[in-house]
Amino acid sequence: MRLVSKVLGVGLLALLVAGLTGWGTLAIRYSHLPAPLRDPLAAAFAGGTVLAFLVLPRRRRTLAGFFVAFALLLAWWWRIPPSHDRDWQTDVSRLPWASIEGDLVTFHDIRDFDYRSETDYTPHWYDKTFDVRKLEGADLIAVYWMGPSIAHIFVSFDFGEQGHLAISVETRKEKGEGYSTIAGFFKQYELIYVVADERDVIRLRTNYRKDPPEDVYVYRVDARVENIRRFFLDYVKTINDLKETPEFYNTGTTNCTTVVLMHTRVNPGSPPLSWKVLVSGYVPEYGYELDLIDRSLPFPELRRVSRVNDRAHAADAAADFSERIRVGLPLPPPLP
Repeated sequence: MRLVSKVLGVGLLALLVAGLTGWGTLAIRYSHLPAPLRDPLAAAFAGGTVLAFLVLPRRRRTLAGFFVAFALLLAWWWRIPPSHDRDWQTDVSRLPWASIEGDLVTFHDIRDFDYRSETDYTPHWYDKTFDVRKLEGADLIAVYWMGPSIAHIFVSFDFGEQGHLAISVETRKEKGEGYSTIAGFFKQYELIYVVADERDVIRLRTNYRKDPPEDVYVYRVDARVENIRRFFLDYVKTINDLKETPEFYNTGTTNCTTVVLMHTRVNPGSPPLSWKVLVSGYVPEYGYELDLIDRSLPFPELRRVSRVNDRAHAADAAADFSERIRVGLPLPPPLP
């Protein structure tokens, strides 16, 4: 039994060291260190760890030295600050914010680009005042591009005659920077709440993204108006906080889906965390199961009619884009 316990203990320690070494290597590789240093330093950390355990004779001392080195690496990584001061891509170059006077919320820098392709566009932002008393509903938007399991989730708020306002939690990328799921775990991207006209944030995905193409689904949230208003105002608070204090995006903990769940916490009976939140493509189905989106149709039929790509292509840049993409959707009024 002692032998078995010893072997298990050594095996668990080996797994721990391997896991910490992998994490540390990726943390260096995806850090904001100067580009020429990242790969050599990451390789040095991984290679040095392996070499130390292979060559040095006193394993306990080597293990203690490794933990000290990892603690120093972790302390350095933990202190990497987020920043508003980078050379941002144009589509995320402005951070939206809101001024509030009673029930009136004025959003500044709402994005409304005129697209010719995904990367060729005329930038345009505008300001608009919304009356929270006019807020009468919200829609959950799910965007798919790589099968049913993964989706980008965001919310659009319906202010009736004042129109729709979409808020999408995204990575704030620098010029020349692409998206990497792995990099998103390691402070590679700052967080941004893109506040946009639906003709921008939905039409970009239905009409202009081709590689890969994206499918967009619009589901009506079935909730009390007072809950939707609290939910919206919690978004507003975070957007203003983010304007003052930058934060990092995190693939696992601070992403488009977990942030939506976080904002529901302002209301009683908010949804519990589920694997269907972590596997974001199943969020609409999860909402359906919890009676949080319309249930007037069986879910497969609801999903079919909720795909808006064809209607978005037909509407294109029309002033009534939001109304036209919702033709045929079951849109129950929120509960009073």
